[in-house]
Formats: sequence, C-alpha cells, structure tokens
Amino acid sequence: MKPYQNIPILECQEPIAPIPLELFAVESPHPYQKLSAPYGDRSPYYLRQTVLTKLIEAQHQLQLQHPNWRIQIFDAYRPIEVQRFMVDYSFAELLQAQQLKLSQLSETEIEKIWEQVYQFWAPPSLDPATPPPHSTGAAIDLTLVDENGNTINMGSAIDEISPRSHPDYFANSTNPLEQQYHTDRQLLLNVMLKAGFQRHPNEWWHFSCGDQMWAWLCDRADPNNPVIARYGKI
Repeated sequence: MKPYQNIPILECQEPIAPIPLELFAVESPHPYQKLSAPYGDRSPYYLRQTVLTKLIEAQHQLQLQHPNWRIQIFDAYRPIEVQRFMVDYSFAELLQAQQLKLSQLSETEIEKIWEQVYQFWAPPSLDPATPPPHSTGAAIDLTLVDENGNTINMGSAIDEISPRSHPDYFANSTNPLEQQYHTDRQLLLNVMLKAGFQRHPNEWWHFSCGDQMWAWLCDRADPNNPVIARYGKI
C-alpha cells in the first residue's frame, strides 16, 4: 500500500469533462492507445471539471513567462483496465531491457522487478478506497513545448523507470545541459503549483489535484491543515 492511499475520499460527484485539445499540445496518437491499451469507448483526454479549469490556469501561468509555449498533454484519465494493461506492459518492458526471462527468475527476483514498476505505477486496484490516481480523473502527465512546437527535453522520457525520472535528479549537476533539464522541470512545477496542483514525488511529469496523492502531499506541506480527497474512481 502506498502512503497516500490511507487518505480518506469524500467523493464530490463532480463530472469529468473533455480537455479542449486545441488549447494544448497533444502527443498523437495517444501513446497508450498506440500500444492497444483497452480504452473501449472511453477517451484518455478527460479530467474532472475543476482539474481542467486549473490546467487551463497553469497554461496561462506558463504563458506569462513564455508567451508562445504550451503544455503538452501526454495522458489524463485512465480506466482501471488501462492501468492494469500498462502495469503489465511496464513489467514486460523491464524484463526485456534487463534481458531476463520470467521462467528463469526466482520469486524474490520477480518481486524486485515489481518493486521497480510500482515506484512509478500505481497498482490497478478495484478497491474504491485505493483508486489509481489517473482513474479518478484528477491526475495528468504532461510536459512543455516551445514556441516552435518542439518538446522541451526534460532529461528523461515520461514513464521512464529510472532514477533520472525523479524530479530533482539533476538539481545538483554542474553540467550546463543537465542544469537546464532541472530549470525546465522547475518551470513546469512552478506553473502547476500556482494553479493548485501537486507533483508526484517520483515523477517530474505527474501532477494531480483533488485525489488522494494531492491530499497527502498537501498534508505533508502543511500538517496543521489536513485535507481529504474529493475524487475517487470513475
């Protein structure tokens, strides 16, 4: 169980709304749909209405500093079935990257692989008390594009399972290129914080507002004003 999953949820019944994609940059085709993730008739480009409003505000904050830059949406709403698909896919990708065969691994070795996966992926829980963040419509994965439509290099790919994906990995680097990675990650963080989001501790690209992780992070930042989550699984 992840620590944020102990936060209670008081579902507010706010609907999800389609993201106006014309306002943002979008990776197309959607990266998980390209892998044949089972969305069925549902779309990944949805968020809770308040979260969507805050995302639009975050882009406004970005454009106060860089008028022609935009937020690029990688992923938003994620049904449980897609969460399960991507967790299994990530496990298989790690095996392949490490040139391992599942049939030749001990239970302990398999568990270590799963531990790597779950540093970055929430379990596809069907328990209403412990929904994956993306399955609440309150979480979003994103990056930035510049005035020429070029994706900003943040030093690691979204969903990369490695220490480089930790938000402050490049913070103390003396390499000018790596310093720029950190500067741009901080830019993304700052515009999202100003709009009311919180960032995943392990992922520079993952932000949420109103879910359990958001509430847990808010409590850590200000223990004297505890909050609860208002969004559960959709």
